[in-house]
Amino acid sequence: MRSGIKIIAGPCSAESRQQVLDTAKALAGLGVDVFRAGVWKPRTRPGMFEGVGAKGLQWLEDVRNETGMEVCCEVATPEHLNQALDSGIDILWVGARTTADPFAVQALADEIKRIPSSSVSGTADGNQKTSRVSMEDLVVMVKNPINPDVELWAGAVERFKNAGVKDIWLVHRGFSSYDTGIYRNLPLWHIPIEMKRRFPEIPLFCDPSHMGGKQQLIAPISQQALDLMYDGLMIECHCNPDQALSDKTQQVTPLQLEKILNQLQIRENVQDQQSLESFRSRIDSLDESLFRILSERMEVSRRIGQYKQQRNMPVLQSKRYSEIVENRSDLAESIGLDREFAKSLMEIIHKESVKVQLDQRNPKD
Repeated sequence: MRSGIKIIAGPCSAESRQQVLDTAKALAGLGVDVFRAGVWKPRTRPGMFEGVGAKGLQWLEDVRNETGMEVCCEVATPEHLNQALDSGIDILWVGARTTADPFAVQALADEIKRIPSSSVSGTADGNQKTSRVSMEDLVVMVKNPINPDVELWAGAVERFKNAGVKDIWLVHRGFSSYDTGIYRNLPLWHIPIEMKRRFPEIPLFCDPSHMGGKQQLIAPISQQALDLMYDGLMIECHCNPDQALSDKTQQVTPLQLEKILNQLQIRENVQDQQSLESFRSRIDSLDESLFRILSERMEVSRRIGQYKQQRNMPVLQSKRYSEIVENRSDLAESIGLDREFAKSLMEIIHKESVKVQLDQRNPKD
């Protein structure tokens, strides 16, 4: 499968030195390129596991020293950034919540501007110290914002570019929604495709773990990303997912990861597929919006049914229905839709609306 595809893998959170090293050594045996682990974890509510903090950086250093893999972790504040760089972390990633906040992104970018261009930097007392990461070597991964806003994502990239970062990677981890269906975060493939169009020189990675939220979705999402010519995958992998302190349902074991990677295929001549998937993703998004609107319309019909029942009014009012069909057909025609299609659609909607109102009067047991 590999054929130039870069694999980033590791646990959602660094929980102990033993857990980190056990997982890392197994992943190194699979040929994983970069080991990932969160030491600071932005959690939705207080009291949830928020990471072990800066002490986990030493465990990542141990991973690099013992396996030779590059290591990466998430940073959300200038303090995080400096501690990670002082520990020689190879790659920094900016999480979805941080990307959504231009002030936070700019604070990180401003701090990056202070990184020396060489590997020797000055300390507060005027002495010199050696840093293992210079501006020339710095890699910053920018995850998409939690909301589906391509401008916000692009803006974060531009802020880091303006700060002098030459090596930026994009990570597509999906977008939050009130109702995500089978996904933890909706893929909305057309948004990363647009980002790739704007920044063709920047590698694009897929994070199927956060997108799917379930172990069984990692393989199919990964394959779809490869079909869309992504440059790599970022997959959460834990030596014992059932005991993980965060996101246990979306982490796989090293053995499971090996099976996933072995079944993935690099397809040839898929340029047209990328454009097709962009259109399909847009259709999926529009269909979701369409059904949400229909649901809202039926809720209004239900309330109308209650109103009519309370006042002993008939459910079916033919004059009103005729007016609706005629007006909606005129509207459809004015915006380029077929008039007969609009009439047929309104008949279906009206039939369901009547059913909803009748159900108010004859509730089922």
